[in-house]
Amino acid sequence: MDTTQPTPPEAVDAYLRRIGAARPERLDAGTLRELQHRHLLAVPFENLSVHLGEDIVLEDKPLLDKVVEARRGGFCYELNGAFAVLLSALGFGVALLQARTFGKDGRLGIPYDHLTLRVETEDGTGPWFADVGFGEHSRCPLLVEERGDQPDPAGTFRVAEAPDGDLDVLRDGKPQFRVDRRPRVLTDFAAGAWYHRTSPASHFTQSLVCSRLTEDGRITLTGRKLVTTVHGVREERQLGDDAEVLAAYREHFGVALRQVPQVGGPGSR
Repeated sequence: MDTTQPTPPEAVDAYLRRIGAARPERLDAGTLRELQHRHLLAVPFENLSVHLGEDIVLEDKPLLDKVVEARRGGFCYELNGAFAVLLSALGFGVALLQARTFGKDGRLGIPYDHLTLRVETEDGTGPWFADVGFGEHSRCPLLVEERGDQPDPAGTFRVAEAPDGDLDVLRDGKPQFRVDRRPRVLTDFAAGAWYHRTSPASHFTQSLVCSRLTEDGRITLTGRKLVTTVHGVREERQLGDDAEVLAAYREHFGVALRQVPQVGGPGSR
């Protein structure tokens, strides 16, 4: 992980407070697993900036300002970009990797479609794929070199060899994304972020989403529809006026907005 300047200790402490984690004593697999899980519980996966006309700046400080200081979430470039800053500052070995996601039709998306992380731990158990930016995905890091099933609370995952030395990450037998093993830097993902922020073909410009893991399931706000899943039981509720929607963002995601995002808002034109 290349950074232009060291991350100040107070910024690291603020990030840890944001996700409800203590400064770790060991940089082992258990610590990485705990940090990923707490991040998923605390920081929502959301594309609200796309529809609010907010800048998406792929640099360390702006990412920390958004995720930590403003207590917002983001999509993969922001969430995994920020998480990489935290992990690197703590002393983990981190590489940013570009991936292409598989669509519902099985076709691969654009290069730099997704940003995921390769993380080295001090206990020699890795390397690991760590990811807090793929929406509903594995709760625990995945072993990069393991080719058998990797059970997880979110399903059974597998890392499989793919053409040209790439790796496919599968969930319950279905390919999720294809990872290029070569390390990248954060600015390499600017074109992918621009595409997903502006292209009519991107699912991020076509819909609103704000979602996070909970201790017993998941909660998601899509437009005015609030979806709560508890122990596998799904409930949907249509929200009413803008005040109720803004209250839901605050209550369930800790996101304070001045206006309700609308698909096709100023950020997606």
